Amino acid sequence: MKFALHFANFAFPDPERARQIAQIAERVGFESMFCIEHVVIPTHYDSIYPYGADGRFPGGPGVVLPDPLVWMSYVAGVTSRIRFMTGVLILPQRNPLVLAKEVATLDYLSGGRVELGIGVGWLKEEFDALGVPFAARGKRTDEHVGAMRALWASDDASFAGEYVSFEGMSCNPKPPRGTVPIIVGGHSRAAAKRAGRLGDGYFPAIGREVDLPTLFTIARDSAAEHGRNPDELHFTAGCPGVFGDDPMGALEERRAIGVERVAVPGMQFTDDPERSLETFAEQVMTRA
Repeated sequence: MKFALHFANFAFPDPERARQIAQIAERVGFESMFCIEHVVIPTHYDSIYPYGADGRFPGGPGVVLPDPLVWMSYVAGVTSRIRFMTGVLILPQRNPLVLAKEVATLDYLSGGRVELGIGVGWLKEEFDALGVPFAARGKRTDEHVGAMRALWASDDASFAGEYVSFEGMSCNPKPPRGTVPIIVGGHSRAAAKRAGRLGDGYFPAIGREVDLPTLFTIARDSAAEHGRNPDELHFTAGCPGVFGDDPMGALEERRAIGVERVAVPGMQFTDDPERSLETFAEQVMTRA
């Protein structure tokens, strides 16, 4: 079982703490670190945050939340093995050509250690402030994935869609491994279908209990329906029980339904991170 440290830029926004936590996480055996995203957080909003009981984004409007790609770039420069993923980046808010360049550059400079976790977003007021339509964001997400992959695959690339269209464009550097893995996030049926249709992996939300077996089945069925191999779809999920009385049992339950990587919240380790990460690695990770 692989382990990812989730909410890394949220739990450790300070530069010195970010450097420290990345180096410790790498040393004790974490496979990856995940970063979340919001460009702006409105003071007042009617949208419901889907991953918390109170429907509000944790920390409020004043929370310090570094841009995930910039945070990842910073800590990639002080590590050598640990991987990084946006968990998730709100894809329809981004220009896909600019994002393709940024992500490929980060992957190139870090030696192929980047995954792009994507979501469609939930905060309409943020979309409004950015001047991006909230409607049809799912379809724009699909097109953005196709456009980025075309630019990563070859020079003189072209893509024709309703929201993105270009012809004869080259974007370099290319990802060292030929592409950047795209992991689809979200706990909805639509997200599961999107993961099967075009994702390299699927990462349902960890902030709430969801029916993971059903979502994984939907993703696998969607992959098969679109002529893809369901066995090549990689699954990441949270595991609240890993901090309970029977962490090994909780991990075995996840393993049994196909989870290959467990995301654990970085907020669990903010108090004496070196000691707490080492303890978790010794008591859980080395036994998994």
